[in-house]
Amino acid sequence: MDDSSPSPLVGKPHPAACYAGMVPLRDPLPLELHVPNPPHRPGASPILAPFTEQPGDLPRPDTLAPFDALRDHATGLVRVLDDQSVASGQWNPQLTAQQLRHGLEMMLRVRHFDTRMMAMHRQGRVPFHVTSRGEEASAVAGAMAYAHRDVLFPSYRQPGLFLVRGMPLVAMMCQIIGNRFDHTLGRQMSVHYSWRAGNVVSISSPVGTQWPQAVGAAMAFAYRGERHVVGVWSGDGTAAQGDFHHALNFASVYRPPCVLHVVDNQWAISTHRSLATGGRTFALRADAYDLPGLRVDGNDFLAVYAAEQWAIERARRGGGPSLVELVTYRCDAHSTSDDTSQYRADDEPACWPGGDPIERLKRHLVGLGEWSDESHAQLNSALDHEASATFEHAEAYGSLANPSEISPISMFEDVYVKTPDHLQRQFEELQSEAADQERLPPTVPFSKPQQRAVG
Repeated sequence: MDDSSPSPLVGKPHPAACYAGMVPLRDPLPLELHVPNPPHRPGASPILAPFTEQPGDLPRPDTLAPFDALRDHATGLVRVLDDQSVASGQWNPQLTAQQLRHGLEMMLRVRHFDTRMMAMHRQGRVPFHVTSRGEEASAVAGAMAYAHRDVLFPSYRQPGLFLVRGMPLVAMMCQIIGNRFDHTLGRQMSVHYSWRAGNVVSISSPVGTQWPQAVGAAMAFAYRGERHVVGVWSGDGTAAQGDFHHALNFASVYRPPCVLHVVDNQWAISTHRSLATGGRTFALRADAYDLPGLRVDGNDFLAVYAAEQWAIERARRGGGPSLVELVTYRCDAHSTSDDTSQYRADDEPACWPGGDPIERLKRHLVGLGEWSDESHAQLNSALDHEASATFEHAEAYGSLANPSEISPISMFEDVYVKTPDHLQRQFEELQSEAADQERLPPTVPFSKPQQRAVG
C-alpha cells in the first residue's frame, strides 16, 4: 500500500462544507481580538463621570418579588445618600442615630487599623498587609445587617466584618504577626483571619474558593430547615473565576438562603474590572440564573445596609439567593507587594464619584445634628491611640524582631478528632526528639533569635 495514499479511516468533508466558505460575507466588520483598556494609565489626567442615578430612582420591591421585577436594579444604582449626604427614597433603612454613630466608629477603626499596619510594615514589624481604604462601608454596613447566627465568608479586604462580629483588634494584629497569640498558630498567611466565635469563616488565598463553600453551607441550613443566612464576599476579579459561576449555578438550582456579593472596586491587583466582565454590570449576571440582582453604591453606608437588609430578609423568608454588586473603589495598592504607579493614574482615587464612605456618613450625621467636627476629631484621636497601643500589646506576645516559640507539636492538632496511628507514631517520635534536644548542651554560642537569624 502506498504510504502517501489517504487512510480509509480518514473521513471526507461533506460536499456542503466545500461551498460554505465560498459564500461572500455581507458587510463584514474588521476581525480582531478585543482587549479592553482601563480608562486611565499612569501619567493621564483621570476624569470619572459623576453618578447620574439618584436616591428615589429605584423602588424597594417586596422581598419575595420575582427576580425579573428587579432587572432595573441590576443595571441602575441603589442610593440613599445624595451628593449632599441627605437621605431619601424608599431604600432609606431609617437607622437610629446610635446605629449610624456605631457604623461610623467601626469604619474609622478599620481605617486606623490599616494605617497602623501599613506604618508597621514600612518599619519591618509586619510582614504583609492588605488595606480596605475607601471600601469600609461595604463590609461594616454589610456585617451590621446580619444576625449573629448567620455565617459569613469574607475575602481578604473585609476586616470590618471581623470587627463588627467582635474579633478583638489585638487578635487580628497577632494573626498578622504570626506570634503565639495567633489563634491559627502561624498556619495562615497574614491578614487571613478567622473568627469562629463570630461565625466568620477563615479567609483563603485562592480567590473564589469561598463561593461554593458558602452556597454549600446555605444548602445545609436549608436541608436542616434552619432559617440562617450565609453571606459571601469577593472582588470583581473573582467574578471571572469558575468557582463564581459554579456557586451561582448551585444557588440557582437549589435556592438556599444566601447573599452573594461582588465588591466592584475597579481593580483586581493591576487588572481593570473591564477584563472581568464584558457585560454592563456584575449584578446583571444574576438574570441568567433567575436570581435577583442589586447594584448598590458601595460607599453609601445606608444604601449598603438597606440592600443587605432586603437580601437577608428575602433569604430568611425562603425566597432564595440574591446577587449584590457593591460599586466602590480601591484607594490603596492591592497589597504591600503592589505598586499602583505602574498601571493606574495617580489621581484616580480622588476622582471617584462615590467619594469617601466615612466622610459621607459623617456629613449625614452632622446634618442630623447628631455629630460634629469636634466629636469626629476626638474619635479619630482615640482610635489612633487605640491602634498604636494595641499593636504594642500584640508585639508583647511575639514580634518579627523577637519571635515567640510555637511548638512543632501543634502541627498534629486541630485536624483529626482521633489522631490516626501513623500520625500518633510521628507525634511520639517528635516528642522524644524534643526531649533529647533539651538535654543536649548548646553547640552554637548564640541565643535562639540569633541562631534563627544565622541559620
